[in-house]
Formats: sequence, C-alpha cells, structure tokens
Amino acid sequence: MTRPGAFLRQPASRTFRDRRDAGRVLAGHLSDYRNADGLLVLGLARGGVPVAWEVAAALHAPLDVFLVRKLGVPQQPELAMGALAGGQVVMNDQVITDLRISDEAVQAVIERETAELRRRERAYRGDRPAAVLHGQVVILVDDGIATGASVLAAVRAVQAAEPASIVVAVPVGPLSACRKIAQEADDVVCATMPAAFDAVGQAYLDFHQVSDDEVRDLLATPTTG
Repeated sequence: MTRPGAFLRQPASRTFRDRRDAGRVLAGHLSDYRNADGLLVLGLARGGVPVAWEVAAALHAPLDVFLVRKLGVPQQPELAMGALAGGQVVMNDQVITDLRISDEAVQAVIERETAELRRRERAYRGDRPAAVLHGQVVILVDDGIATGASVLAAVRAVQAAEPASIVVAVPVGPLSACRKIAQEADDVVCATMPAAFDAVGQAYLDFHQVSDDEVRDLLATPTTG
C-alpha cells in the first residue's frame, strides 16, 4: 500500500492547537491504513510521541517509540549537522564544510549523542524490548520536519530491519524536505506545508517541550482495544 507523493495533495496551511490535535488531523490523512495487517506506528521521541499516539489510536495500531538524536554543531547545538538513529548516521556535509568542523569534533558529538540515545531508550522502555519491524507496515511519525535530517536517519534505520513498507507522516514541513524524504520512504504524508516555512513550532499554538514522563505515560496507554 504505497502512495508516493501523497504529501503533494495535502493542504498548504493550517495551525494546530497542540501535538494531540495535530495527531488527530494527521490520522485523517492516513485513514487508508486503518486496520491494515502488520501495521505499526513509531513516534519519534520526544515530540513525535503525542502525535503518534493519536495516529495509532485512530488506526487501531500498536505504538512504539523510536529514538533519533540531532547532531548539533559544536558551540551552536541548535544548528543540526546531522542526525543519529538506530546506528545510522546522516550528516549534512555542507554544514560541516562551511563551518570547518573537524572530524574529531564531529566524532565527539556522535559519541555524546549516542550515549544520550541509549539513556533515553532505557528510560522510555525499561526492560521492554523494541517492537519487531521486519515485515511490518511502519508509519514513522514526528511533530514536524525542518531539514529532514532526523526523519531521514530514522527512515534509514528502519529500512535496515526490512519492513514491508515505510510511511513518514508529519503534521508540518516544507515541501523541499518532504520531497527529499519521499526519495527514500514508500509514502510521505504532511498535513500542512507553509509557503513561508521558518520552524516546526510555527504551526502550533502550544509547542511545549515534551517531557520524559509524558512519553512514558503515553507509551503505557493502550492504543488498541
């Protein structure tokens, strides 16, 4: 069940109350997947989990968390030079070249974020094993796409597990990033693509930072009957 380029049919502009509202709207665009065999929804931690919970509940699918860490530029951590997920590293070579970031500095960031990724994995799951991805229809959900580096790292990590297909679903993102993701995912659904995109938060009235406790509570709340 693949629909390459489905994001092109989504509306151009919309504002969401919060991530839960965005998840309900996004679920409406994913209705073709409801009750599909082998369906699994993965929420990218942390901000993607509240969105993903609403998607999973609407589609009657199990939910799990998927860990992605942005690799921030040294001294400018909000600026991404890449992303890390499931052992896959996606780098923005242009940023590294333009800012003359050394190989040693890049490796130090990767090691630090790998340690943090493992810490969060333990914090969210405890002893519960990760969901099996092989042969599944995996819907990767985040609260939005900016550069696309984090989502692309997640797509490549999931691909390594050989799922039946990979769907990327987000409430907001620029058309350019959605097109980039569509080159590697089987389907991309984006609920709103502002013509003047500045940041994911511009599409939300409430864009508070999601806490570890919120993630754990959502993962402990069933999405299937």
